[in-house]
Amino acid sequence: MTLQLKPLHPLFVAEASGIDLTQPLAEHDLKQINAAMNQYAVLVWKGQPLTAQQQLDFASTFGPLDIGLKRVFKRKERLEDERLIDISNVDAQGQVAQRDSPKNLSNFANQLWHSDSSFMNPRAAYSMLHAVVLPSWGGCTEFADLRAAFDALPEQTQAEIQNLYAEHFALHTRLLLGDDAYTDDQKKAIPPAVWPLSDTHPGSGRKVLFVGVHARQIVGWPTAEGRMFLLDLLEHATQKPFVYSHEWQVGDLVIWDNRSTLHRGRRYDISERRELRRVTINDTSEARLMAA
Repeated sequence: MTLQLKPLHPLFVAEASGIDLTQPLAEHDLKQINAAMNQYAVLVWKGQPLTAQQQLDFASTFGPLDIGLKRVFKRKERLEDERLIDISNVDAQGQVAQRDSPKNLSNFANQLWHSDSSFMNPRAAYSMLHAVVLPSWGGCTEFADLRAAFDALPEQTQAEIQNLYAEHFALHTRLLLGDDAYTDDQKKAIPPAVWPLSDTHPGSGRKVLFVGVHARQIVGWPTAEGRMFLLDLLEHATQKPFVYSHEWQVGDLVIWDNRSTLHRGRRYDISERRELRRVTINDTSEARLMAA
């Protein structure tokens, strides 16, 4: 089968078709998808009738799966396989969660610009999000191209960040949103990860401005100065020319590369049911993410 691509944005993102994702991928298909991801960073697949197991099987073709904060926080989950991340407002009993529930707190954190598991080492490579049930309005997902953001930086700023590193902390977004019910032991169980601000995407070789809301300080800088600079860089990276907004339809599968993009969910009526399933690939030496 031949992968077909239709660009959806001047800088990145393409609609992909021509490969049946419900079936095992041939090596040729894998290489085509990786090459497209290296070019576009976000691929939108329409009308994919994936079961949860088919989504897991498809994702596993690319490498080991990341379970994010489930590594350290063991909570009752609605979905049986821990490799499936439940991006929904549905509680463990299958009901729409209460407005002030921990489930919705997580959803609000997802509305901040971030890359999945940047607070982990290894971090996440690809994420694959599948739409199952959608509300009547809102809930789109926005993506920002960190490669284009780097290219658009003034030369002075590119040089300034060349040897700077940012510390990414898992609970930074939760603390920002007023969720401070974490013990010292829980905080110590998730040590920060450190990544260069001026990074190089391994698949495309392009420079990346690797920022996001998980970044809480610049290593070696005073906290206040570092956070202000990080906010400036994040504001730059998420300007409208660098952003694509995806309006979900049931059956959509969107794949993005967390090493070269940011994303955020947008507001919707949280009294209406919304269910999406995410599977994420670890950025490890075992991952099969490089195009031949």
